[in-house]
Amino acid sequence: MQNHLLQILALFAMETPVSLDAEDIRNEKVTVLRSMRPLRLEDVVIGQYKSHSKGGVTYPAYTDDKTVPKDSLTPTFAAAALFIDNARWDGVPFLMKAGKALHNNRAEIRVQFRHVPGNLYNRNFGTDLDQATNELVIRVQPDEAIYLKINNKVPGLGMRLDRSNLNLHYAARYSKEIPDAYERLLLDAIEGERRLFIRSDELDAAWSLFTPVLAELEEKKIMPEYYPYGSRGPVGAHYLAARYNVRWGDLGLDQSA
Repeated sequence: MQNHLLQILALFAMETPVSLDAEDIRNEKVTVLRSMRPLRLEDVVIGQYKSHSKGGVTYPAYTDDKTVPKDSLTPTFAAAALFIDNARWDGVPFLMKAGKALHNNRAEIRVQFRHVPGNLYNRNFGTDLDQATNELVIRVQPDEAIYLKINNKVPGLGMRLDRSNLNLHYAARYSKEIPDAYERLLLDAIEGERRLFIRSDELDAAWSLFTPVLAELEEKKIMPEYYPYGSRGPVGAHYLAARYNVRWGDLGLDQSA
């Protein structure tokens, strides 16, 4: 899972390749991964889901599985803050998380824009500045979409700002059937198209980033933080995001967007 997320991050953060040739694209992805700062344990949160009852239904814990030892420390959730040490992304935190038994199953990239220093409209935002953050969302799956959340003036004589979505929902915009990700991948394999496939040096660069911290977690026997089945994950992930002044996108009210 971490390699899949890193591949998405590399595609997003890479410089413009020389061409759309597979090797040129994969060269830029490897460059991004090799520019990443070594991952620190304090920038990682791991969790394991526990039993939870909701609506009269009891959902099992990870250790309720007969094949899992009762004292297992195997994480079912991970969140991390990553940094790319190059001229374009210097100082920009990249937060990613993945897990099992969460409240929804979604893969997306969220770009949260910083507030302008000395913003004249701060008093018109109210107290929830997080809700006033302009944000670009690229939803990979399900229901592929790209939408921009912006603050706009509410029509009228007063000065009040509201949040709106400029939404490109692919299924609503295009009537033709959108192929599933695995359908596209199988077709690329048949046609010998290698742009979306991980090259060996890209895989090495990804594992060199995660292996040291995985070994440290194993050596120190770090206990995963428990979170209820069907929740948004452990509380520690929210503290991690707050440390870098980032807000997880799944806390918003825009789930239908």
